[in-house]
Amino acid sequence: MNIRINYLLIIMGGIVAIYAQHDEQQNQYILIGGVVLLMVGIYRLARTIPSKKEKEEHQNNDLDNG
Repeated sequence: MNIRINYLLIIMGGIVAIYAQHDEQQNQYILIGGVVLLMVGIYRLARTIPSKKEKEEHQNNDLDNG
């Protein structure tokens, strides 16, 4: 469920940012809002990916316990 929200934020942020640049006179506030949505989605998605160090520690613990 959370992953879907993350992807939705990324897609919506991209769409809003592209829409803000569509006109000749860009609306800076809409562009900033789109970029913020995009970055929040990417940040939330990146938090769910374990770091390489954590992954190695998890594998070492499995080998020690197994």
